[in-house]
Amino acid sequence: MSDWIQASLDECTDILDHLRVPVNEEERSRAPGYTPYYGANGLQGFIDGWIFNEPLILLAEDGGYFDQFETRSVAYKITGKSWVNNHAHILRPKEGYDFDFIFYSLEHKNVLPFIRGGTRAKLNQNELRCIKINIPKEVSVQKKISKILQILDQAIEKTEALIHKYQQIKSGLMHDLFNRGLSADGKLRPPREQAPELYQETPIGWVPKAWDCVPVNDLCLQVVDCPHSTPFYQDNGIPCIRTADMVPGQLLLDQAYRVSKIDYLKRIQRLTPKQGDIIYSREGERLGIASPVGEDKVCLGQRVMLLRPGQEVDQNFLLWSMNLPYFYRRVVKGLGATTSPHVNVGDIKNIMTYRPPEKEQVFIGKSIKTVQAKLLTEELYRKKLITQKSGLMHDLLTGKVPVFIDPEETAHGS
Repeated sequence: MSDWIQASLDECTDILDHLRVPVNEEERSRAPGYTPYYGANGLQGFIDGWIFNEPLILLAEDGGYFDQFETRSVAYKITGKSWVNNHAHILRPKEGYDFDFIFYSLEHKNVLPFIRGGTRAKLNQNELRCIKINIPKEVSVQKKISKILQILDQAIEKTEALIHKYQQIKSGLMHDLFNRGLSADGKLRPPREQAPELYQETPIGWVPKAWDCVPVNDLCLQVVDCPHSTPFYQDNGIPCIRTADMVPGQLLLDQAYRVSKIDYLKRIQRLTPKQGDIIYSREGERLGIASPVGEDKVCLGQRVMLLRPGQEVDQNFLLWSMNLPYFYRRVVKGLGATTSPHVNVGDIKNIMTYRPPEKEQVFIGKSIKTVQAKLLTEELYRKKLITQKSGLMHDLLTGKVPVFIDPEETAHGS
């Protein structure tokens, strides 16, 4: 660390807060446009005109959202023409300090101890100027550290782009497969507009003529509710699934609360969850999510139910049909406005849904499962990259792991 210094933000950046636009003035002058304008939480919209036209670092000042920054950075960077409102500080690194190094240092910095105020927490300018970061004396070392972290950022961005691509593919695939289905040769049927003779009208809309419309209960061997009791949670044991542990098509077992074997046995008395079953959330803000039971042993927490597909019903088909927007709309129909909506097991049993021939169910379920597997693989890789970046930031931005510059790198301006 002898080749490092500690500098305050006032020493290593120009703070351009005097150029920010007060929110009330901004709203009065706001007109639809193409210039992005920013606040504490990033992009707020688009506006005519601009104040800045250069790379800048923004740091959240206020807005009452600082509880969110325990899990994400208060810093982000912008480029090109922009407006910035008075909920974000504006920083321009001074000569002798690498822009990206300063940004990564602030992205990694915990600024929560510098926040002042009661009901409206705020990072004021006085506190901002006193925030200190560790910086290598040599700009070349700053730049090399930045490049290492940029490589990881680029990998994260590419992975996020792939995730977005697979999400779009899955969404489009589900729309086509659950509206048109697959013909005997495994190809999508033509749309109803092109081949109306292949479709029939039912209480839940137009479906292929080869399909039936039946209650969910007709597709299941068993449907059971969770125990109506609060389990005793512990650090280790068997995952006890709550609605918070569910996303469409996946159980988040890593974050699930655990119960002892004794409590597990109590909670499986109605039915022991096994691979191929489906857990469905039937209450609260996360009502309407279907997730598959895998190889891991689990039990039901509160606000969820368990469905065991019938022998001639493909689990993946039933799972994704229960994650369709149309299915959710039928589930919540008639509930009205409420802060904690809920439906009974009997209600779910009676929801009408599709029943294609078994072979077609398998084709549809397998197609969606394939895309879902690719999506989950990329999401896991993204989490791995983010963890790797966090570790590298800790090591590189504190000088814990030294970075050396080769003479050739110096000669090339790296």
